[in-house]
Amino acid sequence: MPSLPPALQNWFSAQGWTPHPHQLEVLCHQGDALLIAPTGGGKTLAGFLPSLADLLHGRQGGIHTLYVSPLKALSADIARSLNAPIDGLGLDIRVEDRTGDTSATTRRRQRVDPPDILLTTPESLALLLSYPEAPKIFAGLKRVVLDEIHALAESRRGDQLMLGLARLRSLAPDLTVTGLSATVEDPQGLAAFMGGARIIQADPGPAPDIAMLATTDPPPWSGGGGRYAVRDVMAAIREAKLTLVFLNTRAQAELFFQALWEVNDTNEPIGLHHGSLAREARQKVEAAMVAGSLRAVVCTGSLDLGLDWGDVDLVIQVGAPKNVKRLVQRIGRANHRYDTPSKARIVAANRFEEIECAAALQAVRENDLDGDPRGDGPLDVLCQHILLTACAAPFDADTLYTEVCRAGPYAALTRAVFDDCLEYCATGGYALRAYDRWQRLMQRHGLWQLRDPRSARDLRMNIGTIVDSETLKVRLKSRRGGGPLGEIEEAFAATLAPGDTFLIGGQVVRYEGLRDLVVEVTPARGREPKIAVYSGTKLATSTQLSRRVEALIADRSAWRALPPHCRDWLELQAEVSALPQPDHLLVESFPRKDRHYTCLYGFAGRNAHQTLGLLVTKRMEDLGLGPLGFTATDYALLIWSVDPVTDPQPLLEAQDLREGFEHWLGRNTVMKRAFRTVATIAGLIQRNLPGGRRSGKQATFSSDILYDTLRRYDPDHLMLRMTQAEAQRGLVDFGRIEEMLRRHRSVTHTTATRVTPLAAPLLLEAGRVAIRGGTGEMRLMEQEAERLMAEAGLT
Repeated sequence: MPSLPPALQNWFSAQGWTPHPHQLEVLCHQGDALLIAPTGGGKTLAGFLPSLADLLHGRQGGIHTLYVSPLKALSADIARSLNAPIDGLGLDIRVEDRTGDTSATTRRRQRVDPPDILLTTPESLALLLSYPEAPKIFAGLKRVVLDEIHALAESRRGDQLMLGLARLRSLAPDLTVTGLSATVEDPQGLAAFMGGARIIQADPGPAPDIAMLATTDPPPWSGGGGRYAVRDVMAAIREAKLTLVFLNTRAQAELFFQALWEVNDTNEPIGLHHGSLAREARQKVEAAMVAGSLRAVVCTGSLDLGLDWGDVDLVIQVGAPKNVKRLVQRIGRANHRYDTPSKARIVAANRFEEIECAAALQAVRENDLDGDPRGDGPLDVLCQHILLTACAAPFDADTLYTEVCRAGPYAALTRAVFDDCLEYCATGGYALRAYDRWQRLMQRHGLWQLRDPRSARDLRMNIGTIVDSETLKVRLKSRRGGGPLGEIEEAFAATLAPGDTFLIGGQVVRYEGLRDLVVEVTPARGREPKIAVYSGTKLATSTQLSRRVEALIADRSAWRALPPHCRDWLELQAEVSALPQPDHLLVESFPRKDRHYTCLYGFAGRNAHQTLGLLVTKRMEDLGLGPLGFTATDYALLIWSVDPVTDPQPLLEAQDLREGFEHWLGRNTVMKRAFRTVATIAGLIQRNLPGGRRSGKQATFSSDILYDTLRRYDPDHLMLRMTQAEAQRGLVDFGRIEEMLRRHRSVTHTTATRVTPLAAPLLLEAGRVAIRGGTGEMRLMEQEAERLMAEAGLT
C-alpha cells in the first residue's frame, strides 16, 4: 500500500484522519485519472494531494495546478477548503480564483503574476488561453483538476473545456489531468471524453437512506408544485438540523418557498437559492449555511454540485427527479461524510409521479444511473475555439487540427470538416464572403491570423457556450435605485402591465414599470401573485427512467412498491382499457362531451411528445379528422378532435413522420431558435458589444435575417448544417420519437366509452396555463379533478 509523504502524513494525523485507498492511488498514479468516489469520500482533496506533495519542495513560479469546476461558487468553496492543508503544511503558496466575479484589476495582474494554484471555470480558461501571454502563463503547468466532470460533459461547456485542455497539453507537455465525479453512468465513456484516463473507483460507502416522504394527504391527480405536502415537509425540516429542499424549476422553488413560510408557525430560518437571484442574495444564503444559522434552504440545481456549505443531514426532493443521476447527486448533499448514509426523502407532485418516484428509487438501489450517449463535439464550439486561438497568436492549420483531435469529443473529427470550420471562420462561407464583418482570418507566411487584431476584443467579449434567454434585472423602486432582487426573462417581462404581481426572491412584488432595461417593483405583501415569475424549463424524464416507469406499470408483481391508491388506479386502467407495455405502443380512443380524444403512451419525454403532437395533428388535418388541440407530458400525448381516430397506424408511419418533420422543421421557429444558438456560439452574431449588450430582440432580428438569407442563397452552409443537428438533438427530440417507434414493435389500439383512468389526469393538463396562484382557481381545479376522476370510475 503506497503511503503519504511524512509532512502530509503528519497533517492527516493532526486532523485525526486516515487517507482513503483511492486518495493514495491518485497520489501515486503517474498518468491521467478519472476518480469516481461518493460524496464525502474526499474526492477534491485526492485531486489536490499530488499538487500539495509537489509544492512541499518549494514554489516553482507560475501556475502549478489549475482547478476547473462548472460553478463559480465551487471555486470559492474550494479556496476555503484548501487553506486548511496549506496552512497546516506551512506552504508559502498563493491560491486565487479567476471567474466572472474576479475584478478586472486582479485578472490583469494574474496574466503577468499568476498564482501557484488557480481556480477557474471553462469560460475563464478559454479567455486566458486567448491572450498572447498564454504560453508563458501555462508553461510550467503540472496538474489540472476537473471537478464534477460528469456535469461538464453533459453540455457544450465540457466540449469547450476539452478543447482548452488539448491546448494546455501543447503548452505544457508534462501535464497530468485528474477528473473527479460521484455520479458516472459510463466510466469508460467519460474517460474517453477526457482524452483517455485510468479509472480509479472508490468504495461506494454505505447505501443511502432514501424513501418516499410520508404525507398526510395523497398527491393530487395533476400539477407539479407539491404544495399538498408543505406541512409534512415543514415537519421534516423541524426534525432535522439542516435540510436542502430541491425543486426542479425556479418558479416551483419560489412558490414552494412562499408556501413553506405560510405554514412556518415556529418561524424557522429558511433560505431560498437559485440561479436567477441576485448574487448578493445567493451569497447571503451561502454564508448563513456555513454559519449554521439556517434550518432549511429551498433550492434548484444551483446547489446540485459539490458545495459543502454546512452540516446538511436531510435532502428532500419535491417533484419527480426526472433523472436518476441528478437524484443521486442531490442525495449526496446530505451527510457529507464517507461513513454515514445520506438521508433523502422524495415528495411526488402528483399521482403519476408516484410511479416515477418508485421507479427512480429502484434505480438508485440498483445503482443504475441514466445518461444519453455522448456524441461528437459540436462544430459551433470548435469554430469559437479556432477564432480564440487566432486571438492568442498566428497558427498553423495542420498543427491545430492535430491538437483538436487530441480532445476526446473531437477524436473522430475529419480534416474536411475541420477545413469547413476554418473556412467559415476566415470568410463566413460562400453566401457571406462579400461582407467585411465576417472576413476575420487571413493567411500570411503559411499561418492563419486575425485580419484585424482589434477584433480580438470583440471575440473575447463573446466567449462562452451558454446562450440563455435574455434576462432583465429586477430592483426595488426608489429615488436612488433600490436593491437588486434578481432577474426575469425578457419575454416574461414583456407580458407585465403596471399593477401585475409576481414572485421573486421569495416575496410578492408589484410591477411598476421598466426604466433603463431594469424592471422596477414595489413590495406587495399580502397579495396573491397573479403571474408566475418564470416560464420555467420543464425537465424531460430521461429515456432510461421512462422505460423503468413503463416496465413498472406493465409488471403487476412490481406494484407492491406503489401505494394502495396507485395500485387501484392501475387495476381500473387494466379493466377499462389496457396497460402500456414495453413492446406495444398503447393508443386509446374515447369520447367526452362533444370531442373525441386519442391518447398515445409513448414514454418518450415531453419534448418528443410535443413534436409528435405537431406532426400527428398535421396528419389528422390531411385526413380530415379535425384536430382541435393536444397536450404533452413525459409519458403521453393527448389529442382532441372533431372526429374519432379509428385506426392510429397511418398516423404513426415512421417515414411519413420523418418527411413531415423535415418539412415542419424547415419553416418552424424552432429552427430559428437553434440557429440563433449556434450562430452566437460560433461568432456569426455577437451578443456583447463594446459599450453595451445587444438586446434579445436585436439579436433575434439579426439572426432571423441571416437565417433566411442563408436558406435562400446557401442552403448547404455550415451554420445551417449545425442548426439542423442542434434542433433535432435538443429542442424537439425527434430522435426519441424514432427510438419510441422502433422499441414498440406494434400498436395496441383500444376504444372506451368514457375517459380512461390513465388519461384522466391528462385532461386536467389540457389547456392549462402556468400557475397563476389564486386560491379560488386552485379550488376550482380541485373540483374539476374530482368530477373528472369520478367520470373515469375513480373516487
